[in-house]
Amino acid sequence: MTDPDHEAARIARARLPEGLRPETLAVRTALAPSQHGENSEALFLTSAYVQPDAETSARRFAQMEDFTYSRTSNPTVRSLEARLAAMEGAEAAVATATGMGAILLLIMGLLKAGDHVVCSRSVFGSTVSLFAKEFGKFGVETSFVSQTDLSEWRAALRPTTRLLFAETPTNPLTEVCDIRALAELAHGAGALLTVDNTFCSPALQRPLALGADVVMHAGTKYLDGQGRVMAGALCASDALVREVFGPVLRTAGMTLSPFNAWVVLKGLETLGLRMKAQSDNTLAVARWLERHPAVQRVHYPALASHPQHALAMAQQSGLGGAVLSFDVRADTPEAARAAAFRVIDSTRVLSIATNLGDTKSIITHPATTSHGRLTEAQRQAAGIGQGLIRLAVGLEHVDDLTDDLQRGLGPCDCRP
Repeated sequence: MTDPDHEAARIARARLPEGLRPETLAVRTALAPSQHGENSEALFLTSAYVQPDAETSARRFAQMEDFTYSRTSNPTVRSLEARLAAMEGAEAAVATATGMGAILLLIMGLLKAGDHVVCSRSVFGSTVSLFAKEFGKFGVETSFVSQTDLSEWRAALRPTTRLLFAETPTNPLTEVCDIRALAELAHGAGALLTVDNTFCSPALQRPLALGADVVMHAGTKYLDGQGRVMAGALCASDALVREVFGPVLRTAGMTLSPFNAWVVLKGLETLGLRMKAQSDNTLAVARWLERHPAVQRVHYPALASHPQHALAMAQQSGLGGAVLSFDVRADTPEAARAAAFRVIDSTRVLSIATNLGDTKSIITHPATTSHGRLTEAQRQAAGIGQGLIRLAVGLEHVDDLTDDLQRGLGPCDCRP
C-alpha cells in the first residue's frame, strides 16, 4: 500500500539542486506541482482563495505571503516570477500586465516629487513619454542623455538623482550602453541603475551580473516569443521586490493575469533556442542589407560596422539579438519616407506591425508608429529619421526574408 505522505513528497519537486545552467532553469524553475503531480505547470484561473479558518485568513492577509486574492498573488504568476528571476540571476521578480506597467511600477516604487532621473534619449518612445510627460506632472524630473556617451550621463547627475534608466540595445537603432560603467556611475551618485533587457532577454544578457540593480522586461516580446499576450516584469533584490515594488503592485493593481503568465511561462522554455536561431537569421539579413545599394546604413550590434560592436559582443554572449534597423537612401525626408513606405508595402511575407519578439518577422516604420507621438525634435535627437525601417526577424528561411525585402528595395546580387 502506498504511503500518502511519501507519495506527496515524491511528487512535490520544487526544490532544484544548486548550480543548474540557464537552459535548465528556463524549463524547471516553478512552484511545486499540486497533489495531482502535473508535469506542465498548472494554470490557476481564480480571483480568490478559500482560507481554512479566520485566524489563518487574518495572518495571510497581514503577511501577504500566501495566496489570498489574485491581485496580490497567484500560483501561476508566481511560477513565472520564480523562473524569470532564476534566469536573470535575481533574488526575486514581480510580474506586471505590460512592459510599460513594469516601468510605471518602477517609478511609483522608487521615486517621489523632487527626485531626478537620468535616462537615455534613445529608449522606446512610450518610455520617454512616461518619464518626461506623465511623471513630469508629479514633480519627477528627467534628463535625457546620449545612450553611448558616459560623460553626458555623468554631467547630468544631480544631488536629487535617484535613478539611471537605459535599454540596451535600444529600440530601434540598437545602440549599446556599457552596463558596468553606468552601474558604477549610478552607485557613486547614490542612485540605482535599471536596464531594460527586452531586446536581449536573459538568454543573451544578464545586466544584474554587470552591476545593474533592476532589470525590466516587456514580456510581450521575446519572453512570450509568439506574439500572443501582453506582460511585463521587474527583476531585482528580494528587498526591493518585497518592500518597494510589491506593496505598490498590491495597491495600484498593474497585475499580470494568470493566463498571460502561463503563456509566458511556457515561452521561457524555448527562449534560448529561439534567441540563438533568430540572432543567426538577423545577422544573415543584416549582412545582405549592408550590400544592397538602396540601403544607406544598417544598425545591428553583431555587424563589425556597428559603433559598439565589441561591447555588444562582450555583454550579449557573442550574439546581436533579433532586431535590426536600416536607413534607405534618399535625398530628402519626404523622399526617404516614400521610399521606406514602398519597401514596407511591397512585402508579402513580413508582417506590417509594431510588435517585435515574434517567431513571425515584423517590419515597421518607427517614425510614424513606435516613435510617432514624439516631436520631430525628439525623433531627430534619437536618430529616428523618415527613411528608417525596423525589422524584427523571426524564424522564416533567410532567403525568403531577403527576397521579400528585395521587392521594394530593388534587385541586388547581395549574397556573400
